[in-house]
Amino acid sequence: MPVSVFDLFSIGIGPSSSHTVGPMRAARRFITALAADGDLPRTTRVQSELFGSLGATGHGHGSYNAVLLGLEGEDPETVDTTNGPLRADEIRRTGQLRLNGTHPVAFNPEDDLLLYRRHSLPFHPNGMTFTAYCEGKVLSERTYYSIGGGFVLDDDGSGHPQLLPDPTPVPYPFRTGIELLDFCNQENLNISQVMLANECVRRSEAEVRAGLLKIWSVMAECIERGCSTPGVLPGGLKVRRRSAEIYQRLTDGAGSKEVDPLAAIDWVTLWALAVNEENASGGRVVTAPTNGAAGIIPAVLRYAVTFVPGTGNSAIVNFLLVAGALGAIYQQTASISGAEVGCQGEVGVACSMASGALAEILGGTPEQVENAAEIGMEHNLGLTCDPVGGLVQIPCIERNAVGSVQAITAARLALHGDGEHTVSLDKVIKTMMQTGADMKIKYKETARGGLAVNIVEC
Repeated sequence: MPVSVFDLFSIGIGPSSSHTVGPMRAARRFITALAADGDLPRTTRVQSELFGSLGATGHGHGSYNAVLLGLEGEDPETVDTTNGPLRADEIRRTGQLRLNGTHPVAFNPEDDLLLYRRHSLPFHPNGMTFTAYCEGKVLSERTYYSIGGGFVLDDDGSGHPQLLPDPTPVPYPFRTGIELLDFCNQENLNISQVMLANECVRRSEAEVRAGLLKIWSVMAECIERGCSTPGVLPGGLKVRRRSAEIYQRLTDGAGSKEVDPLAAIDWVTLWALAVNEENASGGRVVTAPTNGAAGIIPAVLRYAVTFVPGTGNSAIVNFLLVAGALGAIYQQTASISGAEVGCQGEVGVACSMASGALAEILGGTPEQVENAAEIGMEHNLGLTCDPVGGLVQIPCIERNAVGSVQAITAARLALHGDGEHTVSLDKVIKTMMQTGADMKIKYKETARGGLAVNIVEC
């Protein structure tokens, strides 16, 4: 089965899907396997090693704490976002770790969790190796790769782990944009109907719809928290949270007799900022398809719910299904990892997904949806990932706001056409991957290039 919409939209924590959610899942997976093999009771020490982009920006992205909590059995969807950092501090202070939440071992911050800034594993920049010892003897050693969006691959020793699709057969097995369009044309279906049919192989339609509405409720709650929480974001940059102030200003101006034709754009900007300020503070967010780009899809969907008449639960579900179908193409044929292809693989992909999803619920044909998604990516080609201080704050937060507005523009532009266009979605995805391969490593989530070196940290 192609990548599920529930794989692309997963509930987790900030600030990064590849650097926080992925490492927590990998550490938990290692400990779960250790317990399943019967080796947990004999374990006296666990050493965790983070390579490449994880090592370079792990502290700013929360990777360090994520690994500690994952080793204690915590899961990104359910971990307490308030007490989690406190527990991680306690582990470092006391030198005591509870593997899987039950088995105590000593923890030495200097030797047991290592971040290598300039050493990468061969398969992917986001590599991790966990080793369990019994009185100095190796019990188990496993390597994992966090490939973006919270997806984690196991290294089976071949050096080339693969994202294995679910073998469950689906009625419409697509990997590319042209395959998706072919199914739509052959069966006279729109993209959301194709994706829904595939999802219903593993869940009932009622479960799919309920699950997607839950995803939307978490997105909406994240927006509300962001709009009501003032203060300063964690980290040395001392970035001020702006959403609460902007929300108050827009709310106060809503009753004004003076009509602002661009008011909707201000609201979209606010909603994207709100989500990514929550993400930067380590709050509960939906990976969509990554945390660094988590504000775009909620902001564009909130735009539709607020400003497009008739956008109820059915349209919300269809929006997320289309976004998921487009995201699945990127996940299967390209990358959604900033450490692999730069921010074009995060904000660019989210913009593309949101563009196509909005185009369908505005009445677009499958060809117009594909065109919208192509436009959304085409104008993000070459976008670098250069977070200042290794934090998901500058330029990440504002970049989501700009990407949200761009997605709306792309959808509306596509709807003014008939679906025919020169550059296909598949061609622009291929170009994105080629561009990412050509991009210097310092521009791919290492905090060693671009804004990250030209902005002096406070």
